[in-house]
Amino acid sequence: MTKPFDATKFRKSITKSISGLGIGFSDPTDWISTGNYALNYLMTSNFKKGIPLGKVTVLAGESGAGKSYIASGNIIKNAQDQGIFVILIDTENALDEQWLQALKVDTSEDKLMKLSMSMVDDVAKTVSEFMKGYKEQHADNKEGAPKVLFVIDSLGMLLTPTDVNQFEAGEMKGDLGRKPKALTALVRNCVNMFGSWNVGLIATNHTYASQDMFDPDDKISGGQGFIYASSIVVAMKKLKLKEDEKGNKISDVRGIRAACKVMKTRYAKPFEGVQVKIPYDTGMDPYSGLVDLFEKKGILVQTGNRLKYVDPTGKEHIEFRKAWVGAKLDMLMDDFDKLSSASSQDDPPEAE
Repeated sequence: MTKPFDATKFRKSITKSISGLGIGFSDPTDWISTGNYALNYLMTSNFKKGIPLGKVTVLAGESGAGKSYIASGNIIKNAQDQGIFVILIDTENALDEQWLQALKVDTSEDKLMKLSMSMVDDVAKTVSEFMKGYKEQHADNKEGAPKVLFVIDSLGMLLTPTDVNQFEAGEMKGDLGRKPKALTALVRNCVNMFGSWNVGLIATNHTYASQDMFDPDDKISGGQGFIYASSIVVAMKKLKLKEDEKGNKISDVRGIRAACKVMKTRYAKPFEGVQVKIPYDTGMDPYSGLVDLFEKKGILVQTGNRLKYVDPTGKEHIEFRKAWVGAKLDMLMDDFDKLSSASSQDDPPEAE
């Protein structure tokens, strides 16, 4: 009779011979909300889960599309609420303490470390040095290691040595593709270094208009390499928000509508989109986009000039679109989660 394979000896052998080897699965256990339920769902198939710790997430878009608001505002604030220490790398020299505090970010040194740097090589060295010391310090208690989130705002503003040398010489010829390769190497190394440790990264990046008539989606600067290494990539566009607090149409611009499209995700169906409202006065509405999402899912159905929802008990809830807010949407999310959980489980076998 053939003996079963004993992996114990092999596991010990490769653990000794290969430095930095990870054995087993490293599924995320900690998730940080983006501050918007609909965007969370499109990224992870869960209304409460946003970006995963231990992985790399990229938010890309044009200027003023809400990238920094979500990454350096909402996500940092929500990470701190979960006891996660944040290292914020500001490459644009644009993140003021007063602005961060207005978004309820705790800027005290025991909760946030803000670093300003412009060279992609310096960012790589910073992350590498941190991970080296982090792993050495917590090698004997990996599960108990503190949770840390890197935030890079943004990748698009990082410079290469070639950029600096050409500027100093007055010869702006470009870096001949070194920057995309450097960004790819940065993200790929982050993925490998984080592994199953309690460290994650979210970065913002810029986009540019596509010149391909058959592929009109905006392109993310820096090449495709780092996109392949990322777990979640969201492309964002800036639209004008012309609504008052009650949702009535007005002529004045009161904020932005961030049109978010999930270009890549390992945790949900990609290429789904949602528009997130960010009024200037009140900040992001966590419920914005949910009504449209539930309409697409067939949960809310148009009935005349109202939207109807039939709950699991068969009771009908019929409201005007503007009335589907707050507690009513909480009810929909709870019911939807229960139905999704029930449908994902196989029916138990019938007793004979």
